Amino acid sequence: MTRKTRIRAALVTATAVVTAATVTVGVSAAGDSKPSKPSKKQVAALFDTWNAAIQTGDPKKVADLYADDSVLLPTLSNKPRTDRAGLIDYFEHFLANKPVGKKIETHINVLDSNSVLDAGLYQFTLTDHDTGKKSVVKARYTYEWEKRNGEWKIVNHHSSVMPEG
Repeated sequence: MTRKTRIRAALVTATAVVTAATVTVGVSAAGDSKPSKPSKKQVAALFDTWNAAIQTGDPKKVADLYADDSVLLPTLSNKPRTDRAGLIDYFEHFLANKPVGKKIETHINVLDSNSVLDAGLYQFTLTDHDTGKKSVVKARYTYEWEKRNGEWKIVNHHSSVMPEG
């Protein structure tokens, strides 16, 4: 092998080693990265999505925000809702009053990149479907959201009328 050929072979080998090392580090770094946690602002926006769904008046759109194995302890019913049919039944009655939700106080805990809790106080302005009269219901709430197949779903939702009015 001539000197020129040896230098060329050394350069090709060195280039291959550097390229392999760069690819290995890149793949390792990409594989080691964890999904980022959502911000509190992003979590707060999940309520806005839910509130917009209830304002459509379509109980199926609201039920779509809940996981198949979710539990709803609703504001205006004593019956827990644990399946899609139960969710739709509850929201058919609740949506008849044209609810508009508004958060009063919120406490958000980001548990990890796929699990968050949002708890606090909210109120609903309801419109009686017979008289058109508006009323306000103040309540406590807790939403537990999980990211499933890339989508945020409600897995637990508790809402209860404030005990002191």
